[in-house]
Amino acid sequence: MARYKFKWLSSAGAASFASSLAAIALGLLAGFAILLISNSSMALQGFATILNGGFARGAKSFGLVLYQATPIIFTGLAFAFAAKAGLFNIGMPGQFVIGAFCAIYASVNFSLPAPLRWIACILAAMASGALWAAVPGLLKAVANVNEVISCIMMNYIGMYLANMLIVKSNIYNAAKNLTVAPGVFIPTYGMEKLFVDSGANIGIFVSLGVAILCWGLLQLTPFGYELKVCGLNRHAAKYAGINEMRCIVAAMAIAGALAGAGGGFLYLSNAGKYMTVVDVLASEGFNGIPVALLALNNPIGVFFSGIFIAYINVGGLYLQRYGYVPEIINIVISVIIYCSALSSSIGKLLFERKGVEADL
Repeated sequence: MARYKFKWLSSAGAASFASSLAAIALGLLAGFAILLISNSSMALQGFATILNGGFARGAKSFGLVLYQATPIIFTGLAFAFAAKAGLFNIGMPGQFVIGAFCAIYASVNFSLPAPLRWIACILAAMASGALWAAVPGLLKAVANVNEVISCIMMNYIGMYLANMLIVKSNIYNAAKNLTVAPGVFIPTYGMEKLFVDSGANIGIFVSLGVAILCWGLLQLTPFGYELKVCGLNRHAAKYAGINEMRCIVAAMAIAGALAGAGGGFLYLSNAGKYMTVVDVLASEGFNGIPVALLALNNPIGVFFSGIFIAYINVGGLYLQRYGYVPEIINIVISVIIYCSALSSSIGKLLFERKGVEADL
């Protein structure tokens, strides 16, 4: 009886979960070692701040975690979904910024009933992000152009196009404020009272719903099965009668829609963040990659890993109290990602005595 009761402990899912936990633990240990080297007298306080950062200032700090987690959950889903089809979607910064601009432009120029305005703006972000990502998808499907190269090119085209459109459009007034009605912003439904001055809104719940939807699409539908088969072997999928070109373009378009939605949720959150003319790719786009890798490209796992990455990022903001630079958190996250990339080996080491083959 006990054998079957605890059978899940030796399953592939348990191996994946344990591998991610091991990666997190190694990353945190590396961070603690760096704190010791930098300033040993404050290392324990600094490490405690990293672990407790999401609650350092009570509900406000955790609200900031939810606010920061929302866009990187969407970009994490964008990377994970494309990865299931065997694609490396590094074009999320471009998809993110194009989606963000289109969301703001729609909020300024299109008039809709108040309850629908923010939804319409997010849909505009998703549509533009999907179109932007479909270009590398088409190049890959039709001409077998490496999607990494085409995505990087589209990133810079998207960034400079957004810069030009910001200058030439009417999305900001002279004071650099959004010229839109309050009804366009993402609703909070009372979260602004619980998480005061944090920017938290219902976007975090929408991201959870989208993560569940992505998981269901991949695991419970014929389309999801075709995507995964295409990701394992494009030529075998074609031989089996699957339209591999359609799968590649569709996977990239859906991934782009997710990244674009992340941009819309960030800039319509009424948290005082505005799009500006910059020569730096959107960090939220790249941050989705570690979120997805830590979750082993599982959509449900992406939601929780996004919250975790945001949590320790917020903790890093408070390290300056003890004389540390907040960039230490970037090192911690980097170590976690390197360990996540080795999660397959970690899983085998943890479970080889039980004869388990983790599906990583």
